[in-house]
Amino acid sequence: MPTDSGGVALDFTAIDFETANSSPASACSVGLVRVRDGIVVAQTGWLIRPPAGHDEFQEWNVRIHGIQAHEVTDAPSWTDQLDRLCAFAGADVLVAHNAGFDLNVIRRACEVTGDACPPYRSLCSLAVARKVYDLDSYKLPSAAAAAGFGGFAHHDALADARACAEIVIDAGRRSGAQSIDQLSDAVGVAIGSPLGADPSSKTRRTPAARARIAA
Repeated sequence: MPTDSGGVALDFTAIDFETANSSPASACSVGLVRVRDGIVVAQTGWLIRPPAGHDEFQEWNVRIHGIQAHEVTDAPSWTDQLDRLCAFAGADVLVAHNAGFDLNVIRRACEVTGDACPPYRSLCSLAVARKVYDLDSYKLPSAAAAAGFGGFAHHDALADARACAEIVIDAGRRSGAQSIDQLSDAVGVAIGSPLGADPSSKTRRTPAARARIAA
């Protein structure tokens, strides 16, 4: 497991969601890993109770991540945990493997619950891995192993987020990038446009979302 940055000065937050079913709004767990100067400095994760109407746990999903419906009965709802998620990630670019999926979870869950979608930008570690490595498969376990991070509990949200982080740290080390934007330019993978609702929209906002808009 990598223990130092090797001179990489990347700051970002890696994120991974698991979902209860095929609805992107059905987040049932999240993992978050904060990276500063190319070093993992904090990590956390928790269960989420999916919104009503998106809360059925389908057999296929349970088989993948092992989370059962009864385990999230007392977990915070999407709305209840959104400020905690945003407080951890701050204003960072979010990194995820197949980032379109994870960012769509945020977008759709906020649409369903009426919460303002926080304006996060994103970088896809899958796209980065395809530029940096020559592999037969670019699935998360293979790409993470190429980065020197193997043997993790795939489909555990926190473990997957850590694997994403290690891929991007390694890509930064190989490219000599000194910021997430420099890495984007160096490997030719664009950073996704900000999520988020129009500030004039009438969707309900959490205190943290209101503060971000005011800033």
